[in-house]
Amino acid sequence: MAQHAAAAVLILRFVFPRAAAERRRALVAWWAAKLLRIMGIAVDVEGDPPASGPGAMIAANHVSWLDIFAIQAVRSTRFVAKSEVRDWPLAGWIAERAGTLFIRRGLRREAARTNEHVQAALAAGDCVGIFPEGTTTEGDAMLKFHASLFEPAVAHALRVYPCAVRYQHADGSQCRAVAYVGDLSFMQSLGLAIRQRGVVVRIRFAPMVETAGLSRREVSARARASIASLLGLPPPDTPPRTSGGH
Repeated sequence: MAQHAAAAVLILRFVFPRAAAERRRALVAWWAAKLLRIMGIAVDVEGDPPASGPGAMIAANHVSWLDIFAIQAVRSTRFVAKSEVRDWPLAGWIAERAGTLFIRRGLRREAARTNEHVQAALAAGDCVGIFPEGTTTEGDAMLKFHASLFEPAVAHALRVYPCAVRYQHADGSQCRAVAYVGDLSFMQSLGLAIRQRGVVVRIRFAPMVETAGLSRREVSARARASIASLLGLPPPDTPPRTSGGH
């Protein structure tokens, strides 16, 4: 992992500034996929992720910091993440240089600024990923979605791809050890994830949501219902239980 992180530093420092957009996207997908292989996490994909071309948005439930790499391994994606990620050792620098869009939670004006950056990324043809719950769970509940995060896609009538993320052991049971919840630090969570064996991250894409003619609340509700269905969870209006996440 140290060698792979060093490779990221070299790529982001010397290759990214000179590479075309498609080359950068391919490198991000390659790096994410290799990180998961190093950690012994297999990726199982079902459904159709966004194709290359016009900008699109992926909306996913949030279990772990690994979610970002699992989805990027399938489709190169620029994620919207909390500003605290910048402070993670090395990983924060890599995330920023790789194109992550950061938001400071709890500030209304910050949300508007982030939406402007997301709109610019979508207009450039990037795929942008969001975690509308705004925090992590153990994967057995769905929290309320923040509809405002869908505004850039709605404003440009772009497609939204609901995505369900679930971590399992080889026997099909849920792997809770990779969930980034409670008081775990990033390094503690990394240690727990590394010690797991035979983990499979299942990425399930629901049919895309055409946002033309819909409000952001309608898009949010449809995406949330689709993800809950893929995860086999109760209808979205059922009060969730949570351990307190990141």
